[in-house]
Amino acid sequence: MSFLEGLKISASGLSAERIRMNVISSNLANANTSRTEEGGPYKRKDVLFTARNSGLSFDNLMRLAFDPNLKEVKVDGITEDRRAPRLVYNPNHPDANENGYVAMPNISVMEEMVNMITSNRSFESDTQAINATKSMAMTAIGIGR
Repeated sequence: MSFLEGLKISASGLSAERIRMNVISSNLANANTSRTEEGGPYKRKDVLFTARNSGLSFDNLMRLAFDPNLKEVKVDGITEDRRAPRLVYNPNHPDANENGYVAMPNISVMEEMVNMITSNRSFESDTQAINATKSMAMTAIGIGR
């Protein structure tokens, strides 16, 4: 693998994590949104990354050669959470039903913060990989002098 391919792989990871961080931020910003343009409460979104399912055991995977076709992390899509909204009793709310309950997004701020920390750690790992690749390239240039 060349230095540029290593940078491309890390850059694709950075881009994917940036999209994930934007989705998490949107979830946090809309945690109390009870009405959207589509009607009903905001629905939590999640990012799906492309995954490879080879159907092989871990032992067999470790014996295979490096697959040169797997060179990027890609966002496969952004999905809406299918969990039901949580009902909060607030009879004075303009969106309350006849029983006084308001359908609120089923977003756990704690879960979203954990997702944000995980995404941040992945971003940091990709940045470290870029710095390591850069360091190897600079060392190779130094050897060539």
